[in-house]
Amino acid sequence: MNRLQGLQGSIVALITPFHADGSVNFEKLRELTAWHIENGTDAILALGTTGESSTMTHEEDDAVLRTVIEAAAGRVPVIAGTGSNCTETMLEKSLRAERMGADGLLLITPYYNKANTEGMVRHFTTVADAVTIPCILYNVPGRTGCSIAPEVVERLAAHPNIAGIKEASGDLSYAMKIAHCISPDFALWSGNDDITLPLMAIGGSGVISVWANVMPRTCHDMVMDFHAGRREQAVATAVKYLDLMNGLFMEVNPIPVKTALNLMGWDVGPFRLPLYEMSEAHQAVLRRLLEEAGLLG
Repeated sequence: MNRLQGLQGSIVALITPFHADGSVNFEKLRELTAWHIENGTDAILALGTTGESSTMTHEEDDAVLRTVIEAAAGRVPVIAGTGSNCTETMLEKSLRAERMGADGLLLITPYYNKANTEGMVRHFTTVADAVTIPCILYNVPGRTGCSIAPEVVERLAAHPNIAGIKEASGDLSYAMKIAHCISPDFALWSGNDDITLPLMAIGGSGVISVWANVMPRTCHDMVMDFHAGRREQAVATAVKYLDLMNGLFMEVNPIPVKTALNLMGWDVGPFRLPLYEMSEAHQAVLRRLLEEAGLLG
C-alpha cells in the first residue's frame, strides 16, 4: 500500500532531540512525534537535514527511525531520509528503512562528488528499483552543490516507484520548468516554507516543513485552507508568519529551529558539531519572533 499516494498537507522535517551529552533523547522524540500527530501534521520525515542525520551513525539512524515509526503507530505516514553521496550506502540505508516499516524514502542528490546526467538518474533509480515503498527526490542545490536538471526530473518522474520531489532550491523558475511532471503519481513538495503557497499554486501538494516543528497546526491549516479554496485565509497565514519562517533560517538549519523549541520549553538539547549555538544577537531576534507568534508564555 502506497501511503504517500494523494497525500496533501504538512510533512514535518522533524528535529532530532539530544541529551546534554549529545546522545539521542528517545523519550523526547516520542513526545514530539505524538505532539505532531495531535496537532494535525500529515506525515513525519525523520532523518532529514533538520534531523542532523549527517552527524549520526547508521545505528543511531536506525534507532531514531524505529522510534518514530513505533510512536506514530500507523497514524500518519513516516518517511525516512536515507540519502547519501554514495549510491551504495543510500541503497543499504533505504533497504533497512523499508524493512523497519518506513512508508517512504527521501533521497538526496549526490553531494561533493556530484554526478553527470546519467549518474544522477542511476543514483535514484538504483534505490527506486530495489525497494517497494515510494521514493521522493530531494533537490537542494544550496547544500549539495548540484541540482536535478529538469530533463532528469522528467525521466525520473516516469519511474513507477518515484512519487515526487522535494523542491528546495527556492527558484520558482526551476519549479515552473518541472511543473508539467506533476501527476497523480508524482507530487511536488515545497522544501522552503516561505514559498509553499506559490508552489501549491502550480500544483504542489504541500510542504516538507521546518516551520512545522514549532507551529504544526498552523502549518497544516495553511496548506489545507489553500487546497480547500480558502486562498485568502492561507495567504493571510503565510504573510503573518513569514518573518518567523525566514527567522528559522537566520543561521544554518536546524540551529534556529532547535533553539526555538528550547525557548518554547521543549528541552530538545544541543547540536552536534560542526553545528553550534546561535549568536546572542540572533537569539534575541528569534525570541522576539516567537513572542510575536504567541509561542512563548
